[in-house]
Amino acid sequence: MFWDSTYLLVLIGVVISALASANVSRTFQKYSGTFSSRGITAEACAAAILRSAGITDVRIDRISGSLTDHYSPKEKILRLSDSVYGSSSVAAIGVAAHECGHAIQHHVGYAPLKLRSFSVPLANIGSKLSWPLILLGIVLGYAGLTEIGILLFSFVLLFQIITLPVEFNASRRAMSILNQQGILVGLEQDGAGRVLRAAAMTYVAAVVSSLLQLLRLLLLTRGHRRRS
Repeated sequence: MFWDSTYLLVLIGVVISALASANVSRTFQKYSGTFSSRGITAEACAAAILRSAGITDVRIDRISGSLTDHYSPKEKILRLSDSVYGSSSVAAIGVAAHECGHAIQHHVGYAPLKLRSFSVPLANIGSKLSWPLILLGIVLGYAGLTEIGILLFSFVLLFQIITLPVEFNASRRAMSILNQQGILVGLEQDGAGRVLRAAAMTYVAAVVSSLLQLLRLLLLTRGHRRRS
């Protein structure tokens, strides 16, 4: 199962994801050395963006780590990582604005964000149970379990696909706000845009990797049926 020729699909997915991850880290580091001419920090930028959007019930917190930034709709908390929170670099400001984009999506009831939130439980179930069921089905020779596992795995892929428009839209909102409010100007905007595009490609890579994994599982299942 694990070392047949179809495993090449998994390796391709791993390479694509690794390249995307390395690119976002490299791009963030590059533009972490380019600072906003206005000297505004990412935290202050986020606060200004939220105020301008009429959002007064979202708290901005600091969270440990690097690029662990995220917005929690349930808690209404925008968390900025150590490498972003107090930095005035264009990279940090771009990331903070992106997370504000998610807060604005939540505030205006952006449909894809609602759909993603709705699909979280299914994705969690799929991520926890898909592989145990697939492996158990293979060990026991019970194709039904394997098929259920593959179905659950497809829930994870579906969640990743739904995430794409949410992330791309948040980045578009971020760049539009940074431009309209003059927070970043000229080449500063270009740098922030590069950081956000690199980050977006990690989500694309995740979808491609999962698609390749799903294809491998389907090929293996079909091959097993032919041998049965």
